[in-house]
Amino acid sequence: MNALRKYGQMQKETASPERLMVMLFEAALRHMRTAERALVEKRPGEAVKPLTQASDIVMELHSTLDTARAPELCATLGSVYSFVAARLTLASLNKDVKLVREAERAFLPLVEAFQQAVQQPGVAARSAL
Repeated sequence: MNALRKYGQMQKETASPERLMVMLFEAALRHMRTAERALVEKRPGEAVKPLTQASDIVMELHSTLDTARAPELCATLGSVYSFVAARLTLASLNKDVKLVREAERAFLPLVEAFQQAVQQPGVAARSAL
């Protein structure tokens, strides 16, 4: 295992639950961008795997919502997650970069919000999701 992989593995093993959530958001976004690049460069076969990976992560994030603790927030996030996953699935089926970009535009504000929230002191104690 090379040094970069060891470092990445160590980060995952020692990260807080909140940081792990952010890492999931970032990974989904990274997969969307990889797929977008493949579609723009006319390599649609290479877009399927990252689109599937991004969609799987988004659906996993959806499954972690705790509606008992924050019903309105979870309803909003659930709608966004459903929209993003649907766009990614359609993008994979139709090899359509426009759909990937729509998913990314909807998802990016969530990524940024979770990144900022985790950086704030005391976030672990307040975490509702």
